[in-house]
Amino acid sequence: MNTVGPYHNRQETYKYFSLPFCVGSKKSISHYHETLGEALQGVELEFSGLDIKFKDDVMPATYCEIDLDKEKRDAFVYAIKNHYWYQMYIDDLPIWGIVGEADENGEDYYLWTYKKLEIGFNGNRIVDVNLTSEGKVKLVPNTKIQMSYSVKWKKSDVKFEDRFDKYLDPSFFQHRIHWFSIFNSFMMVIFLVGLVSMILMRTLRKDYARYSKEEEMDDMDRDLGDEYGWKQVHGDVFRPSSHPLIFSSLIGSGCQIFAVSLIVIIVAMIEDLYTERGSMLSTAIFVYAATSPVNGYFGGSLYARQGGRRWIKQMFIGAFLIPAMVCGTAFFINFIAIYYHASRAIPFGTMVAVCCICFFVILPLNLVGTILGRNLSGQPNFPCRVNAVPRPIPEKKWFMEPAVIVCLGGILPFGSIFIEMYFIFTSFWAYKIYYVYGFMMLVLVILCIVTVCVTIVCTYFLLNAEDYRWQWTSFLSAASTAIYVYMYSFYYYFFKTKMYGLFQTSFYFGYMAVFSTALGIMCGAIGYMGTSAFVRKIYTNVKID
Repeated sequence: MNTVGPYHNRQETYKYFSLPFCVGSKKSISHYHETLGEALQGVELEFSGLDIKFKDDVMPATYCEIDLDKEKRDAFVYAIKNHYWYQMYIDDLPIWGIVGEADENGEDYYLWTYKKLEIGFNGNRIVDVNLTSEGKVKLVPNTKIQMSYSVKWKKSDVKFEDRFDKYLDPSFFQHRIHWFSIFNSFMMVIFLVGLVSMILMRTLRKDYARYSKEEEMDDMDRDLGDEYGWKQVHGDVFRPSSHPLIFSSLIGSGCQIFAVSLIVIIVAMIEDLYTERGSMLSTAIFVYAATSPVNGYFGGSLYARQGGRRWIKQMFIGAFLIPAMVCGTAFFINFIAIYYHASRAIPFGTMVAVCCICFFVILPLNLVGTILGRNLSGQPNFPCRVNAVPRPIPEKKWFMEPAVIVCLGGILPFGSIFIEMYFIFTSFWAYKIYYVYGFMMLVLVILCIVTVCVTIVCTYFLLNAEDYRWQWTSFLSAASTAIYVYMYSFYYYFFKTKMYGLFQTSFYFGYMAVFSTALGIMCGAIGYMGTSAFVRKIYTNVKID
């Protein structure tokens, strides 16, 4: 047996025997966790006591008896009122059953007491399991309720490799709106790439032509001429960003999240991770730890190029930025889980294991990446010299202000992914298994292209208004996608789910905040890296005195 909990609150789960179910006589399997991912996801495997032997049919038989006093009846009534259902595993195949049901008036409550199991086998492997709940018994205090089961074995043509296919829902994930959203996002990419390549390059060509004419003028004509545009800020455009330590750490973390997303999606496309409990989370933790040098390399090299001296502090902040955010949220939610006695409460041993990964794997690998980044690409090699005194930023129209650009920058990236967000949310917060990772890979590529195109356009307009504060602006305008994703999560919670209660609400909004922030940091890093290459390119091609 695994867990039991309310149907509408998928994450609010409890031990199966937290309800006063009785256990069978056989006692050969003990309570255990197999992996770190299982422990974090609240898997609580306990032996049911049901005696099942391979290919041996079991006729309907009583395996235990519940002595129903008032306290036990109240526990079952509460579970039935809240639509509790349980999950159990046979040979790692999940099956679900409902605890009981109420009559139409809501006055009498009934418990399902008979588990009818049909198990399909192919050769010497179990390939299919079905559970039918029968034997409806009215809950009356001070009575005895007998729990029974039967097992029927039958041959099946299902291959062992395909035994999880019955849990997938092609009609949901391969719905026409899913294909339409991908097509829509793809058209948006073509439009934006066309916008950047045609309009922007055409404008830049005019700028280059104008600047080359100005080079041919003598000093008197140049002084009388109307100088404006992005060339005027060439002495400040490569000035270090404000708060370079935090900025570098965010860029490094964003590059690492992108690497983790890419690798995990590729692994999920090759291996069917949904067939093993907790394997997706275990894979993500392992890949995150293994890609720590990426964080150190990009964060450390950027901090060095910006003239930062406190590189050890930067390395520590970069290494622990994401783990501290995730662990801090989990720690807060863990208090609520402990209060509820939920299976989602993270055991102390698991917390120690996660801390050990952070200190003994992530930190040393981050140090290696930081040292490599500082030595290999930490020297400033800007195409323009940086002026000693910053140039004053002229007045400009309200819609050219960085704050407005930041707010508007995330709309198109969010528009390219929001349909996919619905499918991802439904797989995590409801009972659908997400398996179309090819779609997810395509959406990730589209998101990267849209983000880079949007930030390049925003940065060009900002520099043309002679505002050289492009670094934070490019990062934040791409990262603002996270704000729209989090706003969408509110809509999803109130209009697409029936979640309720403090535990599920705090779990939902806490982890959605973590997901949105991580997505924002990743988009911000992608936007900055693309914009940085664009800025370097345009100033390399202009002759600067």
